[in-house]
Amino acid sequence: MKVYAVGGSVRDELLGKPVTDRDWVVVGATPEEMARLGFRPVGADFPVFLHPDTQEEYALARTERKTAPGYRGFTFHASPDVTLEEDLRRRDLTVNAMARADDGTLIDPFGGESDLRQGLLRHVSEAFAEDPVRILRVSRFAARLGFRIADDTLALMRGMVDAGEADHLVAERVWQEVSRGLLERNPSRMLASLDACGALAKVLPELLSPPGAVGLAQRGHWLDAAANVHLALPERFALLTLGLAEGEAQALAERLRAPADCRDMALLAAREATSAGQLAELGPERLLGFLERCDAFRRPERVHGLLRALACASGTTVTSDAARQVTAVLTAAKSVDAAAIARSEPRDIAGALHAARVKAIAALGKP
Repeated sequence: MKVYAVGGSVRDELLGKPVTDRDWVVVGATPEEMARLGFRPVGADFPVFLHPDTQEEYALARTERKTAPGYRGFTFHASPDVTLEEDLRRRDLTVNAMARADDGTLIDPFGGESDLRQGLLRHVSEAFAEDPVRILRVSRFAARLGFRIADDTLALMRGMVDAGEADHLVAERVWQEVSRGLLERNPSRMLASLDACGALAKVLPELLSPPGAVGLAQRGHWLDAAANVHLALPERFALLTLGLAEGEAQALAERLRAPADCRDMALLAAREATSAGQLAELGPERLLGFLERCDAFRRPERVHGLLRALACASGTTVTSDAARQVTAVLTAAKSVDAAAIARSEPRDIAGALHAARVKAIAALGKP
């Protein structure tokens, strides 16, 4: 039995990046042997085990065979006679198909180290075309590493889309890869890669805007700016959908089964982007209405998140006049004593509270 570090940890070490977790491949072992050594099996589909001490994943070397369309249509074969090279051959990209032996030896049968030096994302074998999730993964790695996709790999991705493989992608896997790509340093590269192979029309069709609407390059520029200031995922998702009608943004979020915080921020941006961009011109009544629609009294972080996202879209900074204005206005409105108003105006508490908040905001003059 031999154990090798594989995949991302080997790649990131060669790139000089910090390694936070490691995956391992075990060659020459059976599930029974792993159990005897204290490893705990996880999942029903793959021969994967958790180390009894580190809880890192150890997978038995395996091969796979395509049996049906989509990313679930595979059968797997794991046995002690499967070699390390056979296991590495089934991986997506050469830069992810390297291993490190326990003595430090690099095992690189497909030229991954050379591709790292060239900044190239290249598929390992024609088996790449059997799994449509790899279209999304390659695009995400382009966003993460800033690498160019090899011409033949891009052609293979395009052929997969044309063959209908991308039609079998399920929402959970699309969201998993797209959301991770949005959090990378160059999300624009993910969008450009998906567009270049035709997959964008399958997974994010709303972004293929008609003439005069927000273009893909502009949207990518916003997202790269958001990465530079480390915006959270909900704000980045709002920038992904910014410029879409509210119904389009909602349809996209629902189809991807995006988490509620991401969906809500996207819808808030669709509804309030215009008002947020005109705060300096709004009177006290409309300013209060904006804060109420943003639910700012209960969740002030939402309105500030919206302003941070819109700052990326406008090319300004997160310490903009709008953010300072919102803070001042919200502080003034919150200073109103709601309990005292309830005692003095019991028949119309909501109306009296609203009027008092408008008066408090008006007293600020120009925040």
